[in-house]
Amino acid sequence: MEETWRWFGPDDACELKHVRQACARGIVTALHHIPYGHVWTVEEIRKRQAIIETDVSLGLKWRVVESLPVHESVKLGGDGLEPIFDAYRQSLRNLAACGIEVVCYNFMPILDWTRTQLDAPLPGGGTALRFNVHEYAAFDCYMLKRPGAEDEHDETTLNRARSWFQSSSESDREKLLANIMAGLPGAYDRYDVPGLRAMLDRYKQVSRTDLQANYVRFLREVVPTAEEVGVRLCVHPDDPPRPLFGLDRIVSNADDIDFILSAVPSPSNGLTLCSGSLGANPANDVPAIARRFADKIHFAHLRNVAREADGSFVEADHLGGDTDMVALVRVLMAECRRRKAEGRMDWNIPMRPDHGHELIDDASRKTHPGYPVIGRLRGLAELRGVMAAIEKIDAA
Repeated sequence: MEETWRWFGPDDACELKHVRQACARGIVTALHHIPYGHVWTVEEIRKRQAIIETDVSLGLKWRVVESLPVHESVKLGGDGLEPIFDAYRQSLRNLAACGIEVVCYNFMPILDWTRTQLDAPLPGGGTALRFNVHEYAAFDCYMLKRPGAEDEHDETTLNRARSWFQSSSESDREKLLANIMAGLPGAYDRYDVPGLRAMLDRYKQVSRTDLQANYVRFLREVVPTAEEVGVRLCVHPDDPPRPLFGLDRIVSNADDIDFILSAVPSPSNGLTLCSGSLGANPANDVPAIARRFADKIHFAHLRNVAREADGSFVEADHLGGDTDMVALVRVLMAECRRRKAEGRMDWNIPMRPDHGHELIDDASRKTHPGYPVIGRLRGLAELRGVMAAIEKIDAA
């Protein structure tokens, strides 16, 4: 697999030289300064490429877009979307003209990845991202005050949620809101509680079936262009893979993935295999999902989570947690070999160490939550070791 690294652009506290020190060569980035629904011009794309490639000694290339966002209006559906589809199609053409062929995106309504705690303590002083079900319920039921929210949580969770809310300070509640909003690293919009309520109200009449239909409409509008210009689109699974705040999630398990890939069959309609997102649901066998959809995996995010009985989870060591990472990497490497034997140009699947623990002096850098330098460097080193061992064993 091709080792890549997510970089948020010139303002990222993780510098390009750090990427090279981690021994990655491929850059995963996006033009976060361009508003959703607007065209990514060739000029802006080449400007970012020039920054990445200025120091030729680093040997870095922009390999994957993460993400080319889907405008919220597309998820909501309705009329008047043609200009938005036109902009998306033109952005795909422009990326292809600049030699960028893999585009990751998601179809999560309103929020991207969601956590309630960004600094869960680890032994020795590091921190991890965490999703605490009782804190999510406290926000949903007692801060957001979403109608019907209490009916979606069991009594034990509600009791813990009430206890947290009653003992919390205004500062605690503000921090919880900020943590939930932190899953939008590439967007400048953040919602306060009234703003989030207003966004949720827009989805009241959008059923799960409606959301799936809106997604299929999006695919039918953009996949033919992607196929025409040689771009591989790859959807990112829901994170976490469960309904949130009354919003349906439609990319959460193998059945969802099969629906999406079957709705518009094309080499350009593929999957970002995110082991951490899928792994947060105990019903998901991540290596089995990777094996089932191996031919459609265009990009891989490798991280791990440790699940708890109530649905909470913490982001674990890359080789720890509940997903068998060695088995998963073996599946992906076998797929790379299969593609290479067929002579496919896309045989070397790009992967990146997804998220990471904040370790040593990571906290001093103020990187995006989940994207510390040392924590990801350790994760990539561990994954590289697994790949080297599998390569040697399989070659024997």
